[in-house]
Amino acid sequence: MKVLRATARVAPEDAPTFFNLLAHAPEVEEARVLEVNSTPEGVETLLIAIDGDHSAFAAEATETPGVESVEVSAVGEDRAYAMLVMRSPETPLFDRIHEMGSGEGFVIRTPFVYRDGEMYGRAVGDPDPLQRALEEVPAEIDVRIDEVGAFRGGLDDPAVRLSDRQREALVVARDLGYYETPREATHEDVADALGCAPATASDHLQKAEAKLVDAATDEFGPPV
Repeated sequence: MKVLRATARVAPEDAPTFFNLLAHAPEVEEARVLEVNSTPEGVETLLIAIDGDHSAFAAEATETPGVESVEVSAVGEDRAYAMLVMRSPETPLFDRIHEMGSGEGFVIRTPFVYRDGEMYGRAVGDPDPLQRALEEVPAEIDVRIDEVGAFRGGLDDPAVRLSDRQREALVVARDLGYYETPREATHEDVADALGCAPATASDHLQKAEAKLVDAATDEFGPPV
């Protein structure tokens, strides 16, 4: 299997209204579609993380064709989660976008990231179906392939990427207060609990932290 990362751009005048809401709205700095639940009748429930003016987003989403309900839960001044129930507008381009993501032999993975007029996403599958999907992209959608590589399974989960000893070191450090502010434990304290040298404990923590930082700062999640 292969994993493909791609960026899609649609001009505002050609894009479905919902795409413009996520990708082009000035009040939205970034939107991430985290989960999608679809029914056979064509009704979709989306969980979306919103960075920006979530009140303005909710007001505009309510007026967007196809959106039946909007529920927003704010977690900060500029961050919220929105749950939208929508029925896809019957426009040719919107239908084609849906068809692209429903082909056989591959899956489209969440999150879909919308920012600065573009949508970033990933697909996993066999090369031939992925290639056919790319060939069927409507002319209105400008797609840039950012990366193609081998799918590495369990490495997609940052927790799985930690070795047993690295995970143990993190748990011990957390329980001892190493990550509190101010710190309540040192490398030496962690090493004593692990039964190893301070330099070894430091090495476990640094490698584990580096993996988690890579996962947290990759806009699509950990590398696949």
